[in-house]
Amino acid sequence: MNMRKVLILTDGKAGHENQSRAFARALGEASDCVEIHFKSKAHKALSYLLDWLGVSTLSLFTGVDARLARGGYSAVVGTGSGTFYAVKALARWLGVKGGVVLYPRGYRIATFDCILAPSFDRPAKAPNVIEIPANLVANDAAFYAKGVADFRARTAVVPDVAVIVGGPNKCATLTADGMRRWLDAIFAQPGAKAVTTSRRTPPDVEAVVDSYPWDYKLIYSQDRFNPIPAFVSLAKRLYVTAESTGMLSEACTFGTAEVVALDDLRPGPHKFRRFVDGLVAGGYAAWGAPSTSSAAARKVDLSGPFAAARCRMGG
Repeated sequence: MNMRKVLILTDGKAGHENQSRAFARALGEASDCVEIHFKSKAHKALSYLLDWLGVSTLSLFTGVDARLARGGYSAVVGTGSGTFYAVKALARWLGVKGGVVLYPRGYRIATFDCILAPSFDRPAKAPNVIEIPANLVANDAAFYAKGVADFRARTAVVPDVAVIVGGPNKCATLTADGMRRWLDAIFAQPGAKAVTTSRRTPPDVEAVVDSYPWDYKLIYSQDRFNPIPAFVSLAKRLYVTAESTGMLSEACTFGTAEVVALDDLRPGPHKFRRFVDGLVAGGYAAWGAPSTSSAAARKVDLSGPFAAARCRMGG
C-alpha cells in the first residue's frame, strides 16, 4: 500500500527528530510531528515492565490525545528511548504499523514492526531489525542545492578542505592544544580551506580556530549561518571531530568528499568509538592525524535498508 501520512513522535531532541523525518520520508510523502514526554522518570521505568507484560497504554505520556485517531495515519515512527514505548502503544491503538530508529534495548524487540538500528548499538539479529551503518539524515538534494546557493551568496570560496568542529561530551574531550596540532597538520596541505565551529565548541577552541588564516570561516558564537551543506557538497576532503556523530553521518552519506574523523574521543569502549570504527571498517571514513591519514570517500547507501523497512511497514 502507499503510505498516506506518517505520524512522527518526537522527544523534542533535534537529532532524534531529524532521524524520524528521514524514516518517514522513506515510507511516505507526508508526515505530522507530535512532541510527547513521559510524565516522570517513574512512568518511563514502568513502561519497560508494562511492555514485557504485554500491556499497552498511552496514559504514561503527555502530548497524546484522542485527536490523533482522526489524523488518517498509516504508520507511527519515533527515535530514542523517550518514544519507543509510545510508538508501539500508539500504533496498536491506531491499528497501524510502528517503527523506531535506534535500538530499543530493554523493551520487547519482537513486538516492534520495524527497527532501524545503527551498528554501534550492537543490535540483536532479528527479522524486524534492520542494521544501518550511520545515523539517518533527513536532507535531500534540494536542501543541499539551497545550502550551496546561500553559501555562494556570501563568498566566492570553493573549499578543497573543510573542517567541522564539534565540542566535548561525556565521551570526548576537545582542547585548544589538540585543535592547534590538528590545524597545523591541515594547513600543511594545499588548497582552499574552510571551517565552521558549533554551539558546543568551547571558547578557547574557537579562539584557536579563529587565529588561523582560513579562506572561509564561520565562528558559531559570532555568526549562526550554517555552511555545512556547502562543505558537504563542495569540499574534496572533510575533517569532522569524532564525537559529532550527526555531522559524520551526513558527511558519509552525502556529497563526494573524503572523510576523516579527528579523534577527540576518550579511551575505552563506548558507542562513539564503535560508531566511527564502524564507518572506518565500512570504508566511509578514516581515523588518524590529518597529515598521515588516508581518507575514505565511499558513501552510505540506505536504499537497501529503506526498501527492507518499507516491506516491514507494509509499503
